[in-house]
Amino acid sequence: MSPIRTTALLGLSAAALLSACGTSPAPTVFSQSALPAAVQVPAGHKVVMETVGVGQITYECREKTAAAGQFEWVFVGPDAVLNDRAGKAVGKYFGPPATWASRDGSKLTGAQVAVAPATPGSIPLQLVKANPATGSGAMNGVAYIQRVATQGGVAPATACDAGSKGSKQIVKYQADYIFWKAA
Repeated sequence: MSPIRTTALLGLSAAALLSACGTSPAPTVFSQSALPAAVQVPAGHKVVMETVGVGQITYECREKTAAAGQFEWVFVGPDAVLNDRAGKAVGKYFGPPATWASRDGSKLTGAQVAVAPATPGSIPLQLVKANPATGSGAMNGVAYIQRVATQGGVAPATACDAGSKGSKQIVKYQADYIFWKAA
């Protein structure tokens, strides 16, 4: 094959590859503009990881601390797999205490800063200030975690009374967990 023909074929191949790349959708960047102000991450931070938590929340029927003889379902803890946007498991969310763990061995806990209402029948949106991570990996340097796009997870609608005190109910839920670091 002549050098001119080889160069022409290489050029056409490169052009075909570039045009194929140009037709694939560009990755989207999470925008918090539609979120209530209470759960927005302060300026000066950037998204470093987006996950979808799929799992369950455990509730326990307990006597209200400030109202003897009255009972309520109390949040005990979550247990969810964290998947990336392609559906691959990248970590876990569990508690208590609320802990986000990456498959790379890094993990962190945090303190709730704010909540905001979600759609009816779904747990609230949430903003968490992260504690320093342990282990090396994806969780290092994470400053905030947002829980958004919640589905399900609210306390059971079944009766919680003296007869059911101490019983536990498991409720399915899903939520996006967005991880932010200082920019």
